Parts: sequence; structure tokens; C-alpha cells
Amino acid sequence: MTAQQTEKIQKIDLRGRDFIEFTDYTAEEIRYLLDLAIEIKGKQKSGVPFQPLKGKTIGLIFEKSSTRTRVSFEVGMFQLGGHALFLSKNDIQLGRGETTHDTAKVLSRYLDGIMIRTFGHHNVTELAEHADVPVINGLSDAAHPCQVLADFQTVLEHKGKLAGLKMAYIGDGNNMAHSLMLGAAKMGMHVAVATPEGYEPDSAVVEQARIIAQESGSEVTVTYSAQEAAKDADIVYTDVWASMGFEEEQKIREQAFAAYQVDEELMKGAKPDYMFLHCLPAHRGEEVSAGVIDGPNSLIFDQAENRLHAQKALMAALMSE
Repeated sequence: MTAQQTEKIQKIDLRGRDFIEFTDYTAEEIRYLLDLAIEIKGKQKSGVPFQPLKGKTIGLIFEKSSTRTRVSFEVGMFQLGGHALFLSKNDIQLGRGETTHDTAKVLSRYLDGIMIRTFGHHNVTELAEHADVPVINGLSDAAHPCQVLADFQTVLEHKGKLAGLKMAYIGDGNNMAHSLMLGAAKMGMHVAVATPEGYEPDSAVVEQARIIAQESGSEVTVTYSAQEAAKDADIVYTDVWASMGFEEEQKIREQAFAAYQVDEELMKGAKPDYMFLHCLPAHRGEEVSAGVIDGPNSLIFDQAENRLHAQKALMAALMSE
């Protein structure tokens, strides 16, 4: 890490902020979080204790099940010296009709931070509106910024930069597509999203990303052609065709997305040193071939590991004294 990066980490103060979507943060603040994540990862790998959240507690509200989100937040908070409290929707009164306002006010009296993984994005924004402690969006139907923070850390570690790179996202225009577009535009990355007709990302998010891209000098493309999106891509990204909550559409989506599998033939159009990323869980033989996801260009497990380090950086930045 350079002296400039170290200086940047020392100077940017994000204490008390919420983390709902990339639109709430500047490019410099996002880069600060990424630099901090890389520094924290280095400390962890070297066995250097780093516990800025000693005595702090974060509540983890889960309305959607999870592997990476739950484990990374719980382990990360423990490694930072604090304690994470798992709260399923059946464990708290929110699941029995208590208002989000009252839940937010009560939890703010007990906790130093709240992470929520939910369905409706309004659940995140309403919780943040009424809570007196930082609220982190662990996933909503509209956005998944924690995942993208780890994705960008992975790209930065392997490519050495973000600005100017082309990321191709191929698949459903879902929360992953939204956060990747907004985050990439913020960081000066070109992003091309390819979806079947009828599964495009939200038009308002696309327009917002394009406005941001004009300021950063990047491009946001939405196309129905997987080949166009993948052409000369530095990073190729995909997600399951039927995200959580859309399982009943699995068969319909298999037909709609049949031409959007990320396979060896499609990857011939990407740059030879392309990175393949997937937020997991993955269905080999559906959205991605085994040859790509298990091939030499795949960094899915580095990416999954970085959920831990990126979220440690996020919690440390928002919740420390």
C-alpha cells in the first residue's frame, strides 16, 4: 500500500453514515473503503490484530437466507473485536407487525449498527430513516452494494485499477445489475449489461447510472446481445437466472435466458486475460458453464472471501470511534 493510500485512509471520515447504495458515496469515499479493505485483509493475513470495534455490537436482520452475508458479517465483527447478533424475521417483533419505525428506535438504543438483508428496498430506507445508528444494506430486491464492494476489491487486487476497465454483466437485470451499474459508473468503469427482453434493469437506475457515468467519463450500455456486452470485456459477471423470490419462474426463465449462458464460446470475445466473477450461489450448466466458472480466469472464491474484508472495512469505517 502506498503512502498516498495510507494518507487517504487516515483522512476520510465516514463514521455514523448509512450504506444503502453507491449513489450515497463519492468515488473517493468508495476508493477509501476499498483501500481500507485491502489494508485490513493484509493485517488479517499477517496475523496483526485490528479491533477498532471492541465492545461494539451490530444487529443482523435477515428476512432472506444467506451463506456469505451472514458468515462474513458475523466473523468480520468478531475479528474487529465486536459482537454480531443474528436476528431472523421470526426472532423479532418486526415479523409480527411492529412498525419499522419502532423497531429502528428500539434497536438503536441497544446496538451500534444494523445490517438488514430483505426483500423490499423500502425496508432498508425506512429503517435507515428512523435508526440513530448506521444501517447497512446487506441486500434488497433493488440493490446489493456489499457484494459489489467485494467485487471491486477483487478487481483492484488483480487488475490494479478500476477506471477505464470494461465490465460485462450478462443475465437478469436484477439487484446485482443495478449496484454494478451504479458502482462502476462512480468509479469510471465502463459497464455493459446484457439481458433478454423483458428482464432489463430498472430504467430509472439505468438513467441514474448514465448521468453518473457522464461525470466520471465512462459508459453504461444496456443490450439484448450477450456477444456485444462481452466483447473486449476485462471482467465478465453473471448471476443466477432466478434470484431468491423468483424460484417459481425457474422453468420460464430457463427458456428466456437460454442464449445468455456465459460459456467458452462467449468468452472468446472477451479479452484474453478477462476475470470471471459470480456473486454465488452458482448453477453450473445454467447461467455459466463449468469450464468458465472452474477455469483459470475465474476468481469467484477470491471474490467470496473479499466479502469478509470489504464488510470489515465498512463496519470499521461506519461504526468506530
